[in-house]
Amino acid sequence: MKKLSTAILNFMLLVSISPLFAQPKVRQNIPLDSIRLSDPFIFADSVSRTYYMTGTGGMLWKSKDLKSWEGPYQIAKTDPNSWMGPKPMIWAAELHKYKGKYYFFGTFTNRNVKIDSVRGNVVERRACHILVSNKPEGPYVPMQDSIYLPANIATLDNTLWIDKDKQPYMVYCYEWLQTWDGTIEKIMLKPDLSGTIGAAKLLFKASASPWSRDKGEDGKEIPNKVTDGPYLFRTSTGRLGMIWTSWIHDVYTQGVAYSTSGTLDGPWIQEKEPITPPNYGHGMLFKTLEGKDLMGIHSHKDVNGRYIRVPKLFEVSLKGDKLTVGKSYQP
Repeated sequence: MKKLSTAILNFMLLVSISPLFAQPKVRQNIPLDSIRLSDPFIFADSVSRTYYMTGTGGMLWKSKDLKSWEGPYQIAKTDPNSWMGPKPMIWAAELHKYKGKYYFFGTFTNRNVKIDSVRGNVVERRACHILVSNKPEGPYVPMQDSIYLPANIATLDNTLWIDKDKQPYMVYCYEWLQTWDGTIEKIMLKPDLSGTIGAAKLLFKASASPWSRDKGEDGKEIPNKVTDGPYLFRTSTGRLGMIWTSWIHDVYTQGVAYSTSGTLDGPWIQEKEPITPPNYGHGMLFKTLEGKDLMGIHSHKDVNGRYIRVPKLFEVSLKGDKLTVGKSYQP
């Protein structure tokens, strides 16, 4: 019976032992490449002229120039009596401004609750959720709905997208540990993002990727089963694209897909080759306060069985109808 890959087990160990819950000591004047952080997300706030960075762990870092950072600050105030429990693990947090408020999109895991067992692997209660604040630095607190998606499915890495119908949607991954062919899906959100409306819709499966690779139980090469870190964007021509991450065997890798309809409904066509260098993944795009397009992403390195992940920046171009990734950006 196939077990979890060593890479995935290492990552789960890393985030499970990280100090996610105790208030950390705030540090100042920290270079970006001295911060260890998976799934970095940078929100550039034009009002305060400040960059706010979060990610796995759900903590917050602040900077005026992308070069020197202070933090981390604890900003997520979850309900200990909710399904999350008193000390949920937090993965892949994002900050979004929408209709005058600030929203914390994140993956929360209650390791004390098991919802499934697939091929010998126990699936924990892991789900996408959204918190709200009046300020980008939080605190972020729960809203109306206790859950956004059914309690018996494991989901992660949610992000926000306003589609051509002007409606807000949550785009997220359905966990490969439960489906054995991870998916990226969408579901409509209420106008204030406090809950979901209707049923989810499949956008594509991990197996649609022409670039990801894994070994099947018979030893033959197959598409990788992992979907990770979707982030949506439009090019200067209005073409809708999505960056997302998987693996080429033990190499963490990010690719890109484009919607032929220009909406979330697709169909989604996968580019044949990855879009970033090997061992970079879970990227997002943002404009600097001066208007420069950048990609925030983390590097990935396995050192003696431990994952080392550091936020990195790349120059990007959205001119024409494709996203192109340029050189590493040093603030």
